This record gives sequence, structure tokens and C-alpha cells, in this order.
Amino acid sequence: MSTLHPSVNKNDHFLGDPEKAKVVLTEYGDYQCPSCGEAYPIVKNLQEYFGEDLLFVFRNFPLTEIHPNAFHAALAAEAAGKQNKFWEMHDILYENQSRLDLEALEYYAEEIGLNINAFRRYLRSKTLQDKVENDIESGLRSGVNGTPSFYINNEKYNEDWSEDFLKQVLQQYI
Repeated sequence: MSTLHPSVNKNDHFLGDPEKAKVVLTEYGDYQCPSCGEAYPIVKNLQEYFGEDLLFVFRNFPLTEIHPNAFHAALAAEAAGKQNKFWEMHDILYENQSRLDLEALEYYAEEIGLNINAFRRYLRSKTLQDKVENDIESGLRSGVNGTPSFYINNEKYNEDWSEDFLKQVLQQYI
């Protein structure tokens, strides 16, 4: 079984309290991936259902050969993160998967209240490109072979990720 490399750490984007959470769900995702778009509301519902018992972590894994806008979308989320709005951008990207061109990304940045000039600078930042590439590399080391790929407490989860099934699996850890 594949394990998460590296383990969840301070460089990750997460929702929840690491001190209180009883289970960690990590997703490697691609903002342009239709399956990730299907998983998005499922994860939202799981977060609501489990509350503070669940820590949700998101790592970028843009499949650029089949999703040409995925890398820039990942950069947009990271750029928003520099202004403490990663999750707002994450959500708007998944809610608008059909429009992820540069013009749309800037529109979304304005919609969530980002400083647009800083956002544009961050989009071109080598540091953020390295962050996305490091996420991809960690996914490859962790056995990611498609998106979405989920890990529960550092172990790759290869089963059904429908909401009811995943809820039952997570419940076992709580």
C-alpha cells in the first residue's frame, strides 16, 4: 500500500484543527479534472458532517497533458493563498471548472477580493511554481496515478469515494 510522502506538514493547505482532528483526509487534485469536480461537493459534505474530527488537506496534482489550464489554476490557488484566500480560490475554481483561462482566473481573484496586482505577480512567481511542482513530485512519490487521489491518515485510499461509502470508512477512524 502506498503512503503519503511527505506526511502532512506546515507547507500544506488544510481545513480543520490538526490538534483536534481524529482523521486526516488528503486529496491530490486537479482543478480541471471532471472527477475532482465530482469529488468537490462530497468532500465539502464530509467536512460538514465530521466537523472538527476531520482535517482536510489539499495538494495540487495538475494533469497538464489532458488539462491544459490545470497548472495555471493551481498557481492561482497558491497565489490566492499568499493573500490568505487559498480556500476561497479553491472553491471558486471547482465551482467554475469550465472556465479556467487566465482572464477567468483574474476575474475570480477580483471576485474574492484579492489585490489583483499582487495576484498577477504571484502567478509568475518561481516560488509558487516550485510549490505546485513539489506537490506533483510528492504525489508521484506517494503513488498518485490519477485524480482525485485520496489518503486517509497517510495511507492511500483506493476504494469507492462516493459520499456514503467514504463516510463509513472515515467513521471507522473516529
